[in-house]
Amino acid sequence: MIPNIECSQLFPTLLVKDIPSAIDFYVNRLGFSHRFSWGDPPTFAGVGLGQVNLHLQKGESFVDGASEVCFITENAEELYELHQANGVEIIVPMEDREYGIRDYRVKDADGNSLVFGRYIYNQGPPIKIERVDVPVRLEKRLAALLQDLAEHKRMTVSSCLEETLLHTFERVGDSVASPHTVGTLNYIQALKKKHNIDYDTHGSYRFVE
Repeated sequence: MIPNIECSQLFPTLLVKDIPSAIDFYVNRLGFSHRFSWGDPPTFAGVGLGQVNLHLQKGESFVDGASEVCFITENAEELYELHQANGVEIIVPMEDREYGIRDYRVKDADGNSLVFGRYIYNQGPPIKIERVDVPVRLEKRLAALLQDLAEHKRMTVSSCLEETLLHTFERVGDSVASPHTVGTLNYIQALKKKHNIDYDTHGSYRFVE
């Protein structure tokens, strides 16, 4: 019987020729943060991108050829622009892939391949729809939040409303699906503070005008 094992973290390790040079490349050109270094001179180090950590170890490759690590980030386009501006060697330009990810590939100073991308959700044939104007009234602070959220997601306000509405129709376990990534949910919390929204979903049942 296979035990029910939970794994909370994974730390891929890339072999590099020189730790300080590798740290400089990952931090100053790729936009990572320096987590730690071990040894004097250093022989092992950690760098991070958001919540993800990558270890760097001084040594020779165990096999012929380079290693590859893939990073999934909501900010793939921003990273792509940063890497282009920093002169990073991009070996495969950013494109939408058939496996549902928009990604690109770069090389580090030791020849390792790094893929950066984000999931795309608009694949498939177009869906023909008929639109109708529906008069709606929104609480003023919610309307302001929605406008900011739509700009953040590069959507129109109506598209953002449609997305949210459709996701409430999709069941996931005992709850409903969310159209928002973790990063967007954190951004929404910041918007609630910005617009002084001090109530949650069920608070709307107590609205008075």
